[in-house]
Amino acid sequence: MVNSVVVVGGGTAGWMTASYLSAAFGDRVAVTVVESKNVPTIGVGEATFSTVRHFFDYLGLDEREWMPECQATYKLAIRFENWRAAGHHFYHPFERLRVVDGFPLTDWWLHQRPGERFDADCFLIASLCDHFRSPRYHDGSLFEQDFTEHAAGGTFRSTLSEQDTQFPYAYHFDAALLARYLTGYGTDRGVRHVLDDVVDVGLDERGWISHVRTREHGDLGGDLFIDCTGFRGLLLNKALGVPFQSYQDTLPNDSAVALRVPADMAARGIRPCTTATAQDAGWIWTIPLYGRVGTGYVYASDYCSPEEAERTLRAFVGPEAEDLEANHIRMRIGRSERSWAGNCVAVGLASGFVEPLESTGIFFIQNAIEQLVKHFPGEDWDDRLRASYNRQVAGVMDGVREFLVLHYYAAARQDNQYWRDTKTRPVPDALAERIERWQAKLPDADTIFPYYHGFEPYSYTAMILGLGGLPVRAPAALSRFEQVNAAKELQLVRDRAKELVGRLPSQYEYFAGLHGVPEGDQARAV
Repeated sequence: MVNSVVVVGGGTAGWMTASYLSAAFGDRVAVTVVESKNVPTIGVGEATFSTVRHFFDYLGLDEREWMPECQATYKLAIRFENWRAAGHHFYHPFERLRVVDGFPLTDWWLHQRPGERFDADCFLIASLCDHFRSPRYHDGSLFEQDFTEHAAGGTFRSTLSEQDTQFPYAYHFDAALLARYLTGYGTDRGVRHVLDDVVDVGLDERGWISHVRTREHGDLGGDLFIDCTGFRGLLLNKALGVPFQSYQDTLPNDSAVALRVPADMAARGIRPCTTATAQDAGWIWTIPLYGRVGTGYVYASDYCSPEEAERTLRAFVGPEAEDLEANHIRMRIGRSERSWAGNCVAVGLASGFVEPLESTGIFFIQNAIEQLVKHFPGEDWDDRLRASYNRQVAGVMDGVREFLVLHYYAAARQDNQYWRDTKTRPVPDALAERIERWQAKLPDADTIFPYYHGFEPYSYTAMILGLGGLPVRAPAALSRFEQVNAAKELQLVRDRAKELVGRLPSQYEYFAGLHGVPEGDQARAV
């Protein structure tokens, strides 16, 4: 029976794990977090996607309370700039497609071509992002769309498997501030917090972990050990020797350089999306928080040196980057062969990581924690539970890998060797077959990656239409249909988007109010 859990490593992964286990099991399972004062966390400002709401709901946290503490803002989409051509942009929104006469609205858009932008014609959220709108009114109510926030009969503590509809936003937040907030949440509920360095990992006769040895607190024993030591994989990879499977043959971006940029957000505005701007050897993220911007250049070291990457990032940011310290990060792209071995489960970077193009880092953590609770071992440590867990976690990461590979393969941009190579680099066999099908018929539930990985068919469709590098066609059947219903629905999207842009506050105005700035001062408050 697992009565005690030792989480090795703090940061976002460690404290999300500890706080979730505390919320799930209360004092029936003792949880200890041991983290070093000397090992910095990777977090430089995090973006998420909309399923993260289940994590905060499970903990019973009200976003009006935790968001101001973490400089958090709303994220309704990812804005992709220059992936198709210089000056071009499109959105991948948190919004399912409307259906007309059995066909998604994007099929009708391809057939009727009412405008130049599929995203603005088919989704409400594209216009909200273009105009910096908040998804909530000043009274906290959510904008009018197909999702009902507090539907009758809903569960109190939901998980990813109960995601039966598309919530319209995720969050941006300062990862260090979130970890600090969750530290308080966890320790208030009995999580033991040990600040110390782990200097050795003890194994028993089975090859399982018996204890971790710390520099100042001696040996810390437990029944289950969670490896949140980041790319080092101190427990799972180093102590237990679980191999790592690289994805770098298909996803070559292996490095990043990041800046934390103070900014006058009242003057700048807070666009409610993450922006991914294509560059000569990768792409630059822009994550607007309340009071600063997190930005970084994700690049392939085979095509770009760290010095060149930093110069590119500073030039992209402009004068605001002067005198700011850059954080250089070497990324391990891929996943551990097994995320659970013996009595050790890796969560976060120790388990696996892909470049943050679709903000999947926090999602991987959340999925791992939820699956751990659902597969929590009993007295017999049933091997079938461990195998089931490993299959699910691996499937999620392999599916996200496929989705990200599509981003590069389907991008029309081919202006240098880096981008030309994205068209000739190997892709997973199953994805190659799917891409062939999608050129005849846009993705649906039967033709995307078959196991849960967080992305739905509309996401694939949005990327294919936005990136512009794959030839696609509308279903031939649409020419035989009456056209008026689709035309009305496309017009309805445009009309509703215009109405919402006029009624909703800007995202800056909404969060200035949440931070207690008087309404009359919001226009210039920082």
